[in-house]
Amino acid sequence: MADLDTQEVLQRDIPWETYMTAKLITARCLQLLRRYDKRSESYRAALLDDEGPDYIRVFVNILRNINKEDTVEYVLALIDEMLTANPKRARLFHEKSLASEDTYELLWSNNWFMQEKSCKILSLTVSLRPKTQSNPFSNGEASHSADKFTGIDDVVLKPLVEWLCAQLKKPTHPTRSVPAAINSLAALLKEPFVRSLFVQIDGVKLLIPLITPASTQQSIQLLYEACLCIWLLSYYDAAIDYLATTRILPRLMEVVKGSTKEKVVRVVILTLKNFLSKGSFGAQMVDLGLPQIVNNMKAQAWSDEDLLEALSQLEEGLRDNIKKLSSFEKYKQEVLLGHLDWSPMHKDPNFWRENISNFEENDFQIVRVLITILDTSSDPTALAVACFDISQFIQYHPGGRIVLSDLKAKERVMKLMDHENAEVMKNSLLCIQRLFLGTKYASFMQS
Repeated sequence: MADLDTQEVLQRDIPWETYMTAKLITARCLQLLRRYDKRSESYRAALLDDEGPDYIRVFVNILRNINKEDTVEYVLALIDEMLTANPKRARLFHEKSLASEDTYELLWSNNWFMQEKSCKILSLTVSLRPKTQSNPFSNGEASHSADKFTGIDDVVLKPLVEWLCAQLKKPTHPTRSVPAAINSLAALLKEPFVRSLFVQIDGVKLLIPLITPASTQQSIQLLYEACLCIWLLSYYDAAIDYLATTRILPRLMEVVKGSTKEKVVRVVILTLKNFLSKGSFGAQMVDLGLPQIVNNMKAQAWSDEDLLEALSQLEEGLRDNIKKLSSFEKYKQEVLLGHLDWSPMHKDPNFWRENISNFEENDFQIVRVLITILDTSSDPTALAVACFDISQFIQYHPGGRIVLSDLKAKERVMKLMDHENAEVMKNSLLCIQRLFLGTKYASFMQS
């Protein structure tokens, strides 16, 4: 059987009078329906402007009280047509909520037309409802108080988001389930509560396969909306933590290299810009050659000013990242070769602040080598610098003292406290003070 479309459903004649006789609708409902049904779009628009809330009450009551499939489809088609003409009319539903148990149960019916229309209507209604929180991109877990919406009970969100994820896992419709689910998520993930919910029910992994270069108009729109979902999730740390474990970065870069559609390129570049400062994403971008890709893209004739600005910001951020990586790579070579001297980076607070997480690589390899230098080197400068760097690691790494205690650094440093070289003695003393007393007290004693 061919798929129903809205216009085909709206050609039906619904026996409203029969429903009134059966007391399923009131005389007032019948009056409103007669005035509205089968009228021109401009006439219906005027009725909605004058009596919008009354018509919403009629539609919602029919969905709650009448089970006949033809009628439910018809009312959903009326609502869909009304919202397609003006999506802001979804706000009319906030007083008399569509998000009732009866309504969202339509999502689990065996009727694709009812599923698709319910999904669209619920998603639009939820995404346009009033919020108590002003920032749509606030991070962190969305609580049931700080991020709570008014009008519609939050109980509707969990089943709605679960249904959307179910469609991505096992589509009800061979071609329309995934686009419908992604279209809804692109609207809903603006909300912190939904982002939190989506991560909790393991929805993020379902988006990854959709981030792939597209060619047809339909697939480009799906790709754009899937990338939009990733961009919205890039404002939420728990989602970023998960994305860091996936191959999202190479996929986004393949999309940006293979796309000519400006809206797709723009949303990917904005996403990469958000990722840049998070975890190891910046280093991965440099490794994957993103600076060269951005450089090539800047030479193209883009008309979108937001895209051009985002490209410039991403280029600048990548340049800063390369500087940080370069200074750490230089430091790493110095340590691994055992050729330590008082180069500027050792005493540069910015170097330690910006690179301290890099010291965790390969199970604190660099810290281990610094400790080994204390045992094996006979060069007083190398010994003094190694002691100083270990004390810096204690100062800047939140778990520095515990790490060094586990690596038994204390015994090695203590052996150098009576070294014949004053520089070695001084820096071994500083290191021991920080190991025993912590950074705050050791710095006080040094002053």
